[in-house]
Amino acid sequence: PLDPHSPYSSSKAGADLMVKAYFDTYKMPVNITRCSNNYGPYQFPEKLIPLLINNCLNHKDLPVYGDGLNVRDWLYVEDHCKAIDMVINSGVVGEVYNVGGHNERTNIEIVKTVINYINENVDKEVTESLIKYVEDRKGHDRRYGIDPTKIKNDLGWYPETSFEEGIVKTIKWYLDNKEWMNNITSGDYQNYYSEMYKNKI
Repeated sequence: PLDPHSPYSSSKAGADLMVKAYFDTYKMPVNITRCSNNYGPYQFPEKLIPLLINNCLNHKDLPVYGDGLNVRDWLYVEDHCKAIDMVINSGVVGEVYNVGGHNERTNIEIVKTVINYINENVDKEVTESLIKYVEDRKGHDRRYGIDPTKIKNDLGWYPETSFEEGIVKTIKWYLDNKEWMNNITSGDYQNYYSEMYKNKI
């Protein structure tokens, strides 16, 4: 059952229930998909992985919430897109499908993975000394886990990209698209970043 613990997650759960109500009452042809944490190209740098990559390249602190042991399941964005396409074309109308990556990792594992890749392939000065633990978010769940058994059994979907492959593809994309990142991280983003992280370090 849905059991959100923050206004943010409650708003998402409420949206799911509203959509389901339209199917139940009016037979509106809908599906609901619930995914785990996405990562990959073009992700806005407020999100963990592009934030880490950008800060490593600029030798900035790497903010980590709490003790870094919050667990998330990571799903490469192209696999997510394929799952949505499969649900649109083959899913049963009115059904809910969980789309998980089968890649649970603690936040600190993600941070160290990015550091190690950049240290070994780009810049030896990027080390774990950049890690700075910051105050945890209010209502921050310890673990986001998702069971994608249904979409595998009913539709045959399973993520094609391992985390080990996906994280390298992601880092390489940001390395090859620094101009895109520079444009994104200018202006209003700096104000957002300061509010979210700098005052907590």
